[in-house]
Amino acid sequence: MTDPLTTDAVAVLTRMYTAEAEYLAAGGPGEASFDLLAPFFSPDVVLHQADALPYGGTWRGHAGMEQFFLAMSAAWESFDMVEQEFLATDETAVVLTRVRARARATGRELAFPILQTIRVQDGRITEVRPFYWDTAAIADACALR
Repeated sequence: MTDPLTTDAVAVLTRMYTAEAEYLAAGGPGEASFDLLAPFFSPDVVLHQADALPYGGTWRGHAGMEQFFLAMSAAWESFDMVEQEFLATDETAVVLTRVRARARATGRELAFPILQTIRVQDGRITEVRPFYWDTAAIADACALR
């Protein structure tokens, strides 16, 4: 029998978001060790970000995730997940996150939702697809003119 604490999608995601908070509190990308987050991601994890975002593109594997967190850190001075709602069935979870963030380049503050579909297999995240309501507003806030 499999331990539900290690394979249940919501439990895995809850623990990953706690580890992400620890990672950011320890200095985040470039300062803290990605080892805090690595156990939650499959070695062949794939993250699909909208191309229009400053950190857009497809990020693969642990090295890709580490690079993604560096790109996010370059775009955002702060990125707070204010509230989250989870819906999961088997290996797929949907997470609605309300974010409050401050763009590093412009200092502009935004509040926006992100909806993510996340696949979890054998207790690890294998794929993440975030959906933003307004990628143009985010790209605009992060860009210097």
